[in-house]
Amino acid sequence: MARILLVDDAGYMRRLIGIMATKGGHEVVGEAETGQTAVELYEKVRPDLVILDILMPDMNGLEALKKIREIDPDARVLMCTASEQSSHVQEALSLGARGYIVKPFTKEIILSTIENALNA
Repeated sequence: MARILLVDDAGYMRRLIGIMATKGGHEVVGEAETGQTAVELYEKVRPDLVILDILMPDMNGLEALKKIREIDPDARVLMCTASEQSSHVQEALSLGARGYIVKPFTKEIILSTIENALNA
């Protein structure tokens, strides 16, 4: 079981991923709708995994990923993206993301991607 921080500016996406992760035995320990809030929450809750949307207001997911990895170089982060954002995915992977989830997704994809990130 992993303690997960969910970051997406769309509340329904946080709820959807949270429900899927919880059904897979994981615990959602925080939610954020901006990158800045994600960085602040990461420092407070130190989750096992962050699922981080790329496109958000305030601070995008790539900037948040950089700041989280500055706080904790071993942070496990999965990026969540729409399929047309493939160049952002490559940049995220080069910045240390452990993988990515492409919207739309299934519960099986979410859970297998979480497991891969935790075991990488």
